[in-house]
Amino acid sequence: MLTFTYNLQTMNKKIDTIRKTRIKIIEGLKDLTSAQLNKIPQGFNNNIIWNLGHMIAAQEGILYLRGGHPLRIKQDFFDSYKMGSKPERELVDSEIEDIRSLLISSLDYLETDFEAGLFQVYPNWTTRFGVDVSSFDDAMNFLIFHEGLHLGCITALKKLTV
Repeated sequence: MLTFTYNLQTMNKKIDTIRKTRIKIIEGLKDLTSAQLNKIPQGFNNNIIWNLGHMIAAQEGILYLRGGHPLRIKQDFFDSYKMGSKPERELVDSEIEDIRSLLISSLDYLETDFEAGLFQVYPNWTTRFGVDVSSFDDAMNFLIFHEGLHLGCITALKKLTV
């Protein structure tokens, strides 16, 4: 494990980039029904709402678990949306609203934890894409890439569900 000192302004900008993207995603999906958010189109193994939940679980896994810290979300939520999971049932409106809310509130506590110095030590690991992650900054860069990947999935799913 290596210890790094990060530029607070740079990290907050990265968190803000994710926040603005998530807000746009939420706005772009606001008119979809729960049935549309839960629909798994032919040829796919997940749906729009699972992708949103997965983005939260990925943030937790990449930044907190990989960083040696406990999850800030419930374990059963993490298990439902972690890599390798898939939708097991349709979510009801209150669960969908919880995910929408958590997309933003999870970034608020991430920012607070970062500012408190929680991520000064971050272990090395390699993603399934072969990307070496050796610092919190690397992890944030990978998270931004991951968010873009799932934005693409959400965009494709939306076209097939509306």
